[in-house]
Amino acid sequence: MRISTWIGALGLVSLLATSFALAEDPPVPMPRRSDRMPIAVEQVRDNAVADVIAEVAPAPEAAPVDAAELAAAKAAAEVAAMPQSVTLVARITDDGQQIPDGLVWRIFETRTDASGDLALAAKSEDATARFQLPPGAYVVHVAYGRAQTTDTLQVEQGDNRKSLVLDAGAMRLNAAVAGDIAIPINLLRFDVFTAGSDADRVLVAQNLSPNAIVTLNAGTYHVVSYFGDINAVVRADLRVEPGQMTEATLYHRASQMSFKLVSEAGGEAIADIDWTVKTTDGQTVFSSIGAFPSTVLAEGDYMVFAKRGEQVYNREFQVIAGVAKEIEVLTTVY
Repeated sequence: MRISTWIGALGLVSLLATSFALAEDPPVPMPRRSDRMPIAVEQVRDNAVADVIAEVAPAPEAAPVDAAELAAAKAAAEVAAMPQSVTLVARITDDGQQIPDGLVWRIFETRTDASGDLALAAKSEDATARFQLPPGAYVVHVAYGRAQTTDTLQVEQGDNRKSLVLDAGAMRLNAAVAGDIAIPINLLRFDVFTAGSDADRVLVAQNLSPNAIVTLNAGTYHVVSYFGDINAVVRADLRVEPGQMTEATLYHRASQMSFKLVSEAGGEAIADIDWTVKTTDGQTVFSSIGAFPSTVLAEGDYMVFAKRGEQVYNREFQVIAGVAKEIEVLTTVY
């Protein structure tokens, strides 16, 4: 009741102040009767009183919260967010033994980071990976060599355990020249791609050494063997079976070749020569500068050019698989 009386008094003061202000202001032309409706004095007064009520009335009080309930809810939320034990192991096949080493584990949250990738939550390189993670949904990824797999992980309260199966095998590669002629290991390397057309293949492993063992997911792969760095290349499609080793030897038809410019047959090599080797259709396959360059070339016919100053010397030669040759170019035009 006292509040209502007090508000009424303030409203009256507000009305008086408004009257004085109107008396002192210059007259304002009134719109035509058809454009307005008359405003009663009572309405003006009611509006002013409402404005005062809005200014001085206290905001409605929030409903009281039970302190015990608030504390209990907070404690429950903290318990629900507490990290839980997670143990992960991996196997090559469903019925295989646990992989003892060489694993890399990564746990990702389901949310993305600023770059748009899944946020990394944890990482381990232990064979039996143990983590402490808050309950929730995750993505787990494990890699074993080039073999890898991904699965979902739901962490709940308590002890969480999960076993992942890589469904993997292994591959060991070697190569030789036709006729089982050994190739120096420093001149031999391998690349492994996924199967498919040239446009669809994805590089899986690069620059593998001879007899190196690479672990891969089961499937078919496209293997490329390089003898040297020019054109001695052999390709094959190989199948990797789960839990098995695929061993393969690829055969090249190529040979090592060396060159020298001499003034007479069997003479000493002349230094500072600019060398170029072309195929019979004019494609350049090798170039070098020096007295005694060497390379590996696929079987076939070639032309070698030796430039000394402004003079160019040349010679045709043939590469036979497995037969290494030293090509002499005489300082006369063939």
